[in-house]
Amino acid sequence: MHEKYIMHVDMDAFYASIEQRDNPEYRNKPLIVGGKTRGVVSTCSYEARKFGVHSAMPIFEAKRKCPQGIFISPRGKVYAEVSRQIHAILQNYSPLVEMASIDEAYLDITGLENLFGTPLEIARALQDEIHTKTNGLTCSIGIAPIKFLAKIASDERKPHGIFMISYADMSGYLKELSIAKIPGVGKKFLEELKKLGMKKCADVLAIEKSFWEEKFGKAGIMLYERASGIDRREVEPYTERKSESAETTLDENVKDKAVLKKWLLVHAERVGTGLRKQNLKGRTINVKIKFADFKQITRQLTLESRTNATDTIYQNACLLLDEITLTKPVRLIGLGVSGFEEQSENKQLSLFSVLEEKEETKEYIEEKRNNLDAVLDELREKYGKSAVIRGKLFSKE
Repeated sequence: MHEKYIMHVDMDAFYASIEQRDNPEYRNKPLIVGGKTRGVVSTCSYEARKFGVHSAMPIFEAKRKCPQGIFISPRGKVYAEVSRQIHAILQNYSPLVEMASIDEAYLDITGLENLFGTPLEIARALQDEIHTKTNGLTCSIGIAPIKFLAKIASDERKPHGIFMISYADMSGYLKELSIAKIPGVGKKFLEELKKLGMKKCADVLAIEKSFWEEKFGKAGIMLYERASGIDRREVEPYTERKSESAETTLDENVKDKAVLKKWLLVHAERVGTGLRKQNLKGRTINVKIKFADFKQITRQLTLESRTNATDTIYQNACLLLDEITLTKPVRLIGLGVSGFEEQSENKQLSLFSVLEEKEETKEYIEEKRNNLDAVLDELREKYGKSAVIRGKLFSKE
């Protein structure tokens, strides 16, 4: 019997590293990817991190901390292509590869010793192959018997490091592990735990499991099990997509709903195209608004039947926007579609019914929209995204 080991591969400063690879003038300089004026930091180079810049930080704060930084917008297509390249490399080492995000993945390497050597030898071979085939990108690797510890381990030796927690070492490592590092322990949960004097996993284990279950329910059970070294999650090679969404941080705060509806159409185009490429349809439409003071709200509705038609998504998103009172200017607007699972038709009337025309059935309207989308998708695939633009998006700007 082979001991079970899971590997977590985490690319180092992924977006920034690609930009520094492709643009020599950015190398060894503080580079921030995420936007030039607004939005949040997607990632940043290690040179920028020395100034306190980190992912998800507002751009204005990153500029305050690192005024000499180079601020650039992300190139999503390039990053996605490199991610696919890395995924292909990982699959050469294990049939069980789970892409957790565009720049990180889990591998189940149990029983691969006869093929590739020890877990540490596999990790070194992986690092070398990724570095060579991506022209210089590096990754950090964590190895552990369970999933969440493998992820924590990949942070121990960043960048371009390897850290392994063996079965023999796991108990001792867990005792000293800060509860703040346990996935699922968010800020509010951590505050409650600190009030109880909890700092390390050993503190959690000093109290019986029944206490945690009674006080925090499922979250308490999860906490106790993680502190005990229990994580039943397996590496899943494929996880069904649960939603498709798009959002934009606006260059200037906006209070005009006509302008915001144009952005909803832009997002509906992007989301609808993405759904059609994946042969997915959803029943839930949601709109996300972030105001100038960073307060955020979401609104959603459920359709009677699933859709991936751009106009259907757009018009229902507009109905949601119309219901929102804009007391303050908007800095970010987003649109999403979810509810892909097949279900029986919902008998409850949705807002979509408002859109029905007396002389045409809803099914006929949807069919016309699907036919139009199919033609637009084909033209854009052949001639590029800007080959065909909907009239509502035309403006001097």
